[in-house]
Amino acid sequence: MALVHPAYAQLRQVTPNAAVILAENPSVMSLEGTNTWILRAPGSDECVVVDPGPLDEAHLERIAQVPVALTLISHRHIDHTEGAARFAELTGNPVCAVDPTHRHGGGRGLEHGEVIEAAGLRIRVLATPGHTADSLSFVLEDDRSVLTADTILGRGTTVLDDTDGDLGDYLGSLRRLIDLGSGYTMLPGHGPDHPDLEPIARAYLAHREERLEQVRAALRVLGDDATPRSVVEHVYADVDRSLWGAAEKSVNVQLEYLRSFA
Repeated sequence: MALVHPAYAQLRQVTPNAAVILAENPSVMSLEGTNTWILRAPGSDECVVVDPGPLDEAHLERIAQVPVALTLISHRHIDHTEGAARFAELTGNPVCAVDPTHRHGGGRGLEHGEVIEAAGLRIRVLATPGHTADSLSFVLEDDRSVLTADTILGRGTTVLDDTDGDLGDYLGSLRRLIDLGSGYTMLPGHGPDHPDLEPIARAYLAHREERLEQVRAALRVLGDDATPRSVVEHVYADVDRSLWGAAEKSVNVQLEYLRSFA
């Protein structure tokens, strides 16, 4: 019998203003599943939802228990957005996103630096591209927390999407999160939360710089025209082969970054 993760279908309060429900869509890429965040100040009659997740009617109904003022989309990937249109139908709330494809119910675009006032909160939009071009993080200054979506995960490392991901952008996004300073609770799109974002962001940056040096070293052995797959086989030889497909996406982005300086 398959084991069911104990967090599925459970609302868990993480900070005074942020609670999470884990969607039941586990995979190699989404870990145990997508974290759907429900944000509201204590005493507020409505909430802001971040990333409704998959098209799972039971999950969407659970996160619609509190009246929804609006929904925010962190980035375009289907494990965060598939249920957005249906969620707008269920709740009648606008879904806001950078990508117009994922705006529903009269939702608008989102801009870096803007402050959204809803559900008794002030939510600052922080552009953190790199995982995808449209990736956002959301800062809750009231309880010093940051929703990092897939820019920084609760465990493991982030795959850079070789469709529109960019390593230069990603390194800049990690530095932007580091610049927030210490003491911000990290609320990721997948995996567990963490009480302090800054050391995790620094570790992510160090890991990316280490991997980049490994790719440079591989090219010195394999030649400048080496394929992403050959680089993965060289650099990720100690990693489970089931993860090589995801690693190849990130390597492709790293090669593009290095070759842009050639």
